[in-house]
Amino acid sequence: MLALLLLARAGVGFAQSAPTATSSPADITAQSLSTTRSIQPGDSETSETNDDLTLFPHSEDGRYWISGQVNVILQWHPSFAAAYSGTNSLHSTAENATSKLYTLFLGYRLTHTTEVFLDMESAEGHGISNALGLAGFTNLDVVRNPSLSYSPYVARIMVRQIIPLSHCSKPADRDEFHLATTLPLRRLEFRLGKFSMADFFDLNSWGSDSHLQFLNWTVDNNGAYDYAANTRGYTDGAILEFDDDWWTVRFGETLMPKVANGIFLDADIARARSENLELEARGNLIAGKRGVVRVLSYLNHANMGNYREAIENYFADGETAPPDIIATRMQGRHKFGFGLNFEQEISKNVGVFGRVGWSDGRNESFVYTEADRTVELGAFTKGGYWRRRNDRAGVAFVANGIVAAHQEYLALGGLGFLLGDGGLTYGPEKVVEGFYTAHIWRGFFASFDLQHINNPGYNMARGPATVPGVRVHLDL
Repeated sequence: MLALLLLARAGVGFAQSAPTATSSPADITAQSLSTTRSIQPGDSETSETNDDLTLFPHSEDGRYWISGQVNVILQWHPSFAAAYSGTNSLHSTAENATSKLYTLFLGYRLTHTTEVFLDMESAEGHGISNALGLAGFTNLDVVRNPSLSYSPYVARIMVRQIIPLSHCSKPADRDEFHLATTLPLRRLEFRLGKFSMADFFDLNSWGSDSHLQFLNWTVDNNGAYDYAANTRGYTDGAILEFDDDWWTVRFGETLMPKVANGIFLDADIARARSENLELEARGNLIAGKRGVVRVLSYLNHANMGNYREAIENYFADGETAPPDIIATRMQGRHKFGFGLNFEQEISKNVGVFGRVGWSDGRNESFVYTEADRTVELGAFTKGGYWRRRNDRAGVAFVANGIVAAHQEYLALGGLGFLLGDGGLTYGPEKVVEGFYTAHIWRGFFASFDLQHINNPGYNMARGPATVPGVRVHLDL
């Protein structure tokens, strides 16, 4: 896969020139806030450096986009205390695991307002304990089903259509999901195809990037946001977005998997689908520093089980076998939730961020992770203070929780798609993560990451667990 990325990237010099823009430049903030680069401490309105942060140069105005990345993560943990363990427990004995993710990003600008994208990906290796036993799992790159093939697959294939609603425009950032170098200040954007909801919803400049920043699932995403996806993290659907000077609203309608954590999506949208709505506001209200607030809601329809029904069946059957959420699945059940996401620049090199998440929790955790409540607070800095302007570091704290019925289900020995210790002494799962990423040369980065987890899998009878890790990242 790496050879494929290198060969593909070698052709970038033959990219055609993009047509001359017919409108004046678009608001860079409105564009960049659609990506994880919305605010970066140390950035200014104009580039401060000519540092090369990719192995090969990228065209700044070509019709084509060709890039790639390689992300390799090694994690381990020593033995920790555990009163008992179950089928889906984090292993209490020492272990290590390595994941490898290779991605090829392709894009083509058909017109000034129409872009198409095709991304290929290969995910290899596995996570500690095969990604079981934690709501806030330690490696976002890990595929939750280790039996899936390592063969390359289509991760994204989508079209982006821009509909101008204003003659005013300013320059826009260009990346693997956005090719236009200018955008109307007021516009509609429409995307259709296969993508990840986390590419466009619940983004955070300092808490969404597992390749150069944090690694934990519930640091990089809102743990209570059970966003539509298959096992690999992708879905099919459509996103409609309205952008104005200081605010954006986006709506997504996407497919749900046929079963919890399943690889196959249910194409019958009359019975299974996900609606997602997010409002984003940008400004400089606090000490003149840039900040963003995002408010999210979602409603999932799927073939979900119900925790209370599974518990009632367990007692009705004479407590002869653990409760089984799968046996209670019924088409047409719902799960809904809300999220709040903020980021605030403090100084040229420092920013803070956080999330709050809530879901109703009555029906089965189905897609992302087993969390019904989450609170997150973190800080991020770039290395300008110590003359390493392309280095970055951060620390974050997350507390995750589940509702009473979910707690009782696990305490009686029930299994979720991630959790199941055979019993439960409930306590909120608490994660502290810190990382340091050093820029080595051009597109090469190396990171050290450390995570400390109290009550893994919400179980006070197990842990705490400490998980160090190293990461090597290459941007082609």
